[in-house]
Amino acid sequence: MVNDSSKFFLAISSRALSVVVGVAMLPAGLALKAQTPPANPATTPAPQTTPSTQVAPATTATPAAPRPTFTPTPEMLAIQAASERDHQRAMDELGIKALRPGAESDAKSPRAANYDESKANVYPKLPDPLVLNNGKRVTTARMWWTQRRPQIVELFDREIYGRTPANLPKVTWEVVSTTQEKNGDVPVVTKKLTGHVDNSAGPKITVNIDLTLTTPANAVGPVPVIMELGFSKEFMAELMKRFPQVAQQATQGPTWQQQVLAKGWGYAEYIPTTVQPDNGAGLTEGIIGLVNKGQPRKLDDWGALKAWGWGASRALDYLETDKAVDAKQVGLEGHSRYGKATLVAMAYDPRFAVGYVSSSGEGGAKLYRHIFGEQIGNVAGAQEYHWMAENFLKYAGPLTPGDLPVDAHELIALCAPRPVFISGGATEGDGWADAKGMFLAAAGAGPVYRLLGKKDMGTMEFPPMETALIDGDVAFRQHAGGHTPGPNWPTFLAFASRYLQAPAMKTASTDASHGQ
Repeated sequence: MVNDSSKFFLAISSRALSVVVGVAMLPAGLALKAQTPPANPATTPAPQTTPSTQVAPATTATPAAPRPTFTPTPEMLAIQAASERDHQRAMDELGIKALRPGAESDAKSPRAANYDESKANVYPKLPDPLVLNNGKRVTTARMWWTQRRPQIVELFDREIYGRTPANLPKVTWEVVSTTQEKNGDVPVVTKKLTGHVDNSAGPKITVNIDLTLTTPANAVGPVPVIMELGFSKEFMAELMKRFPQVAQQATQGPTWQQQVLAKGWGYAEYIPTTVQPDNGAGLTEGIIGLVNKGQPRKLDDWGALKAWGWGASRALDYLETDKAVDAKQVGLEGHSRYGKATLVAMAYDPRFAVGYVSSSGEGGAKLYRHIFGEQIGNVAGAQEYHWMAENFLKYAGPLTPGDLPVDAHELIALCAPRPVFISGGATEGDGWADAKGMFLAAAGAGPVYRLLGKKDMGTMEFPPMETALIDGDVAFRQHAGGHTPGPNWPTFLAFASRYLQAPAMKTASTDASHGQ
């Protein structure tokens, strides 16, 4: 087994770094030393600009600072090679000789990513979420729940994300530690937890889910909780040590955790890579490898996005047992690849109350048919294919986005009637994630929300930058920053406050009234 640092730093780029930490602090990028052939540029997204500032106007030219270099270790190169071998195996099983390359960040490349909206609408016709496979229109909520929704789930399972196995191992939760501390000025109780996955069927593979839960110490009853899919504190500490810019960003303004506490809510931090590694080599490890007894996947087996969502559901299982938590008021938040996983988890587990889906892009809330920024060829490439079912590769091979039987608007529709907030940044800084493509998907889910008695965004017109569409149950806002969830946290919390209600907090007077 390799550690999180090796997995991450294997294929690092400026955008890959911003994906992980939710900020884009290295406009110049990072360069791997050329010890091996470079990674496929089609899978290396465009660099980002710093989200906390606007792009400065051009000034007199100054010499570019030398790019920091990063030398991959032999272990990292071995992971890359193993991922490429498994990717080729999947292509062989599908009978695909070559995939269409994904978009490239080099504007001079013939495969440069498209950022021209007038060229994006290549496949204008979307699958109708309210038409059955036999062509009959869905006219009632009952038809949605009993007929159409199961059809859409089947298509996502078979063609996009893969099938979650029917009989998965039991998870036993252990409270590793409980600490009374403060976050800012707020007294809190923090529990570190480990979810031990039963590996009796395959003792060589160990899966322990990492979860931290923090709740206000002065709450008089169970509190709502926002659970983030993120990275471990140990990993982030190492990242900050290597890249001081990350540490500088982390000290700006109230953190998202502090904003959540200000609402009287708690927060949880779940580490998806403790459930399933974030690379193709790891598909014979983690929960996928455990269930498959270390063997390669079948074409419609689940990928990492589904596995990470499964881990979020197991974390919710624990929260349902904790008396400090109101488990019917648990929301999810994730950014970039974890934004994709957040939307998948919301779609497949109806217990989650609200979702914040940040810059999820291709494979998440972005329409595959909207040809802008990242494309299917990128996600189907050797660096990202493990997120999806192997069947997904067909749509970067002989098939096209227009051949997909479903699209992202139907994934959002699977969350209905529960509230979902779709978020993205400015094209200059977050164009790879395609804010308009995500908006169009949110709009496309509207008919399902309306059918179920809820409210859509109220418009099909892409709004001006930083316009919050949060009056409905499916919501959207494009902030002016880069590839980061930070600027939209206040808007999401305002949206979520319509649905989540905190209990009162203990005060000196309430303590006195109880004789304490």
